[in-house]
Amino acid sequence: MSGRARLALCAWAATLMTACAMLPLVDPATWILQAAFLLAVQSGVGAVARRVPLARPLTVAAQAVVTLLLLTLVFARQQALAGLVPGPQAFQRFADLLQQGGDDIARYAIPAPLGSDGIRLMLVGGVLVIGLLVDTLAVTFRSAAPAGLPLLALYSVAAGLSEGGTDWLWFLVAAAGYLMLLLAEGRDRLAQWGRVFGGAPRTPGGEPSGAVAPVRTGRRIGAFALGIALVVPLALPAMDGGLLDSARSGVGDGTGGGGTISAVNPLVSLRDSLNVDENRQVLSVDTDSNDIANLYLRIVSLDDFDGTTWKPSKRHITAVPNGAFPTPVGLGPDIERAETRATISAADWYAQDWLPMPYPPSGVRVAGNWRYEPVGMTLVGDHGQNTRGLTYEVRSLSVRPTADQLAAAPQPPGALKREYTELPDSLPEVVSQTARQVTAGAANPYEQAVRLQEYFAVNGGFEYDTQVKVGSGSEAIARFLKDKQGFCVHFSFAMAAMARSLGIPARVAVGFAPGSPQADGSVSVGLRDAHAWPEVYFEGVGWTRFEPTPTRGSTPSYTLTDTPDSSVPDPALPSRDARTEPSAAPSVSESCSAQDKKLEACASESAAAAPVTGGSGPKWYAVLAWVLGGLAVLLVPLAPMLWRMRTRAVRLGAHGRGEADAGPHTLAVWQELTDTAWDFGILPEESQTPRRAAARIVRLGQLDPAAAASVHRVADAVEQALYAPRPRLTSGLTEDVRRAEAGLRAGVGRATRLRARFAPRSTVRVVWAASAWWTASKRRVAAVRPTLRKAPGQQG
Repeated sequence: MSGRARLALCAWAATLMTACAMLPLVDPATWILQAAFLLAVQSGVGAVARRVPLARPLTVAAQAVVTLLLLTLVFARQQALAGLVPGPQAFQRFADLLQQGGDDIARYAIPAPLGSDGIRLMLVGGVLVIGLLVDTLAVTFRSAAPAGLPLLALYSVAAGLSEGGTDWLWFLVAAAGYLMLLLAEGRDRLAQWGRVFGGAPRTPGGEPSGAVAPVRTGRRIGAFALGIALVVPLALPAMDGGLLDSARSGVGDGTGGGGTISAVNPLVSLRDSLNVDENRQVLSVDTDSNDIANLYLRIVSLDDFDGTTWKPSKRHITAVPNGAFPTPVGLGPDIERAETRATISAADWYAQDWLPMPYPPSGVRVAGNWRYEPVGMTLVGDHGQNTRGLTYEVRSLSVRPTADQLAAAPQPPGALKREYTELPDSLPEVVSQTARQVTAGAANPYEQAVRLQEYFAVNGGFEYDTQVKVGSGSEAIARFLKDKQGFCVHFSFAMAAMARSLGIPARVAVGFAPGSPQADGSVSVGLRDAHAWPEVYFEGVGWTRFEPTPTRGSTPSYTLTDTPDSSVPDPALPSRDARTEPSAAPSVSESCSAQDKKLEACASESAAAAPVTGGSGPKWYAVLAWVLGGLAVLLVPLAPMLWRMRTRAVRLGAHGRGEADAGPHTLAVWQELTDTAWDFGILPEESQTPRRAAARIVRLGQLDPAAAASVHRVADAVEQALYAPRPRLTSGLTEDVRRAEAGLRAGVGRATRLRARFAPRSTVRVVWAASAWWTASKRRVAAVRPTLRKAPGQQG
C-alpha cells in the first residue's frame, strides 16, 4: 500500500472513530454503518482522483459532488432526477429534513429515536462533511495536524450533548484516531526521504545499543500523551454545581441518602410539543378515579423567578420513601380527600428526567434509580435514569376543598410566604398595577386568585395561540399583558407573578393536562397535552391548582362562580384547543368510501381549504437557473479536457487553418505533438532542437517504428519551416500527430491514459498565459503612470 493510500485509510478511520462519540445520542446506533459506507465511497473517490492525478481543487470538487449525489440517493431519491441528480425539489427535501431534525432534537431527550430521517440526515451528512474536510487537509494537501480541527468540532458537538458516564471512552477512541492519522502522515514524510532505519543492532543482553526507529518513538510519544490526557483530569479539582455538572453527572450523590437536584428548566420543548403535526402518545394511564377531567400529571414545580423565567430551585433530595409519602405541606384534616391509584406507562421514545405523577402523590412503586424531592413532592432520575418505556404505579390524593374553606384560610407561615412571594426588582410595575386593578374589591386571597383566573380565562380578552414565542427578560410578562396572546406558559407565568405581587404564595407547575379517554378505559396523554399551570398556596389546604389558560385543561370546581352567564369552561370537558375543534365539513373518512380509498380517489383536503396557486410549476427563469447551475457543476471538472480538445482541433487545422499556410501550421502541429507527449508524462525541453526533441520523445515513449517515423517527419517539417528560405509544404502532418499519439497511449498504463484525457498536464499553459498577460498588463500600467503624474509644462 502506498503512503498516500495509507493516509487516506487513516483519515477515514479517524473520522469514523471520532463520529463514534455521537453513538449515545441516538438509538439505535445503526446509522454509523451507513455513514461508514458513504464515507468510504467519498474517500475512494478522492483516492482515485489523486491517482489519476487530478489537480487538488478538482479532487475536492469531485468528492463534494459525489457526496451530494450520495446524500440525494439516500435521502431525496424520489425528488431527484433519475433518483440521483438533485434539483429544486431535492434541495427542498433536504431543507425540510433539516428543519424536521432540528425540531426532533428540541423535542426528544437523549438518546433520540433514529426513526426520524431529519436526525439521520444531520448525523450522516455531518460526518460526511467532516470527513471531506479531514481528507482534504490530511491527504489531498498532506497536512494532518490541521485536520484535528474538524475532528475536534465533531467531538465537541457529541461531548456537549452527551449525558452518559462513558465520555472518557469516546474521547479515547477519537484521540486514538487522530494520533493514528498523525503517525501515518509522519511515516509518509519519512518514507519520502528514503529507507527508515530501525536503529543500531541489539546487544547480546537484548537491549538496543542505539536509537530506536522514529516511527516507534512517535507511537510511544502518542500513547504517553493520550494517557496523560486521560489521567490528569482525574487529579484536578472538580467543578460542581454548574451547568456542566448538572448536565453530565446525575442528580444526587448516588448513595441514596441525599444530594441535590440542580435547577434545570423543563420548558425548553413545551412550545414545540404543542405545535407538533402528529399528537404522538406520551403516556397511557389506567386509573380507578372517576374524575378524569382533573387528572393532571405533574412533572415538576417552578418556584424560582429571577425576572427572566421560572425554574425549579436547587433542592435537597433523598431516597424514595418505601411506604406512604408524608402528608403534603399545609393540608389540614378537615379537607375532603380520596386516594386513587393509577398505572402509568411511558412511550419507549419518551425520556423524561422527572416522573409524571398526579399531585399530591401518596406513594409510588417504580423500578430504577429514582430520588425524592420532598418540597415539590417529585421524583427525579439519578445518574441517567429516565422514563423511557417505564411502567409504574402511583397512589395520589384527590383533594376536594370548598370555596368557603379556601376563603377562610388563615395566613401562611412567614418563611413560606417570604420564599414564594419573592419577586425581582426588575419586574415591570405594570404587572402589580394590573393585579391590583383586576382584584379590586376582593375580600381575601382566594377571591383575588379567582379573579386573576377569570381575568385571563374569561373576561380579559386574551387569546390562546401556540405560535407566540415564550419570550425572556423582565418585559416578557408586560408584553403579554399588552398583546393578550399566548399559550399556557404565558398565562401561568403571568398569573403566578401577579399573585406574588399581591402577597399570595404562588408557583408554576409543568406537566400534562388531562388526556383523552380510550375505548379500553385508559387515558391517552399526547404531546399536545403538555401544559403549565399556576399553583397557589392556602394554609389548611396546601398547594392548589388554578387554570387561567382559556380552552385548555379544566377549571377546578372550587373556583367556579354561581353566575349564570359565566363562560368559564366546564371542568367535565376534556382539554381542547384549536386543533381539536369540530368542523362543519364532513371528514375525509366520512365522505370517502372504502372503495374510493382503495382507488386513491379521496381528496386530501376540502376545496375550500385547498390553496390557489398562480401557476402549474416553477418559473422559466428558475428552471433556466437550475439548468445553468447543473451545467456549470458538470463542466467545471471537465474544463481541462474540453480546453485540450479545442486546442488540439485548432492546431491540427480543423477550425479554418489549412495546410497551405505551411509555416504557422507546421509550428502549431509540432506544439501539439510536444504537448501530447507532455500529457503522457514526457516533459518538454524547449532548449533542444526539433530533431533531438523528436528522438527524446521516441526514446521515452518507447514508440514503435511507425509512430517513431511520424514523429521524425513532423520534426523535419519544423526544421524546414524554421530554417529553409522557402519552406516546402509537408502533407499528412495531422495524421502523423495522431499516429504518434496512438503510440504514446499504447506505451502507458490506464491511470496515465485517464489523466492525459481528463486532467492533461499541458493545460498549465493556460495559467502561464494568464500570468504572462498579468505581468505585461502591470508593465504597461507602470509605463503609463509616470507620464500621467507629470505636471503641465514639466519636461521629461
